[in-house]
Amino acid sequence: MTVLSDAQKQAALTLFRAVQSRLVQAFEGLDQGAKAQFKTWEKSANASRRPAGGGTMAVLRGAVVEKAGANVSAVTGDSYPALEGEHKDKPFFAAGVSTICHMYNPHAPIAHMNVRVLEVGDKFWVGGGADLTPFVRYAEDTAAFHLALQRACDPRGPGTYEKYKKWCDEYFYIPHRQQARGVGGIFFDYLTGDFDDLLRFLDAVSSAYVEVYPAILAQRKDAPFTPEEKDAQLYWRGRYAEFNLVYDRGTKFGLMSGGNTEAILVSMPPVVKW
Repeated sequence: MTVLSDAQKQAALTLFRAVQSRLVQAFEGLDQGAKAQFKTWEKSANASRRPAGGGTMAVLRGAVVEKAGANVSAVTGDSYPALEGEHKDKPFFAAGVSTICHMYNPHAPIAHMNVRVLEVGDKFWVGGGADLTPFVRYAEDTAAFHLALQRACDPRGPGTYEKYKKWCDEYFYIPHRQQARGVGGIFFDYLTGDFDDLLRFLDAVSSAYVEVYPAILAQRKDAPFTPEEKDAQLYWRGRYAEFNLVYDRGTKFGLMSGGNTEAILVSMPPVVKW
């Protein structure tokens, strides 16, 4: 039994591909001459031998944008990874777009965003979020980032932004370091309801991110910095890597569901110190 129609799944995938295209264009615009490299991949066939989907990676490496990725995937499986006990071993469909950016300049912040649609058994939901991880913190950047996300949340009613902001603060906390990963953003999961309304929300969140984050980078990418700041940035990146490898649900789901390892780990910093 499927909950989402083929047309609804295609509508989600069309949105995710458009977001990927906008992100690639924005990253290339920040680093003149650098071009994203695209790579497609296919998921291994299900036990039922049905085609299992795949995705497209877009990775840019340059002198200014040290490493940025924007990945789209749409996969199926016979047995949903047991992140939630009630859905264990049910057939699933998962599609989404995710992005990460590591700039060379330590004054230009790391940021991450993803939005996704899942169908598991006879249920479906959407999830996603965006968060900003600056090494050098600028209050105006934090304010602009949060304002953009708040405006994306406002149509869903009073208190929505505050709820998702709190969820983000709790999710992106590194227990073994006893510190937050960055200055937050929003995080949400298991949202159900009218599919078209939910897809519009994912569109609003991703559009807010595509507009505000590159604008922040444009302001910070050419800022002067010291060798000491650059060295400290590499240690700060270690916190980012630790969270993604130890706690991140997306990383766990991707690896457990048979996704492409290279695409899943594209979030890793290009150079890091511990």
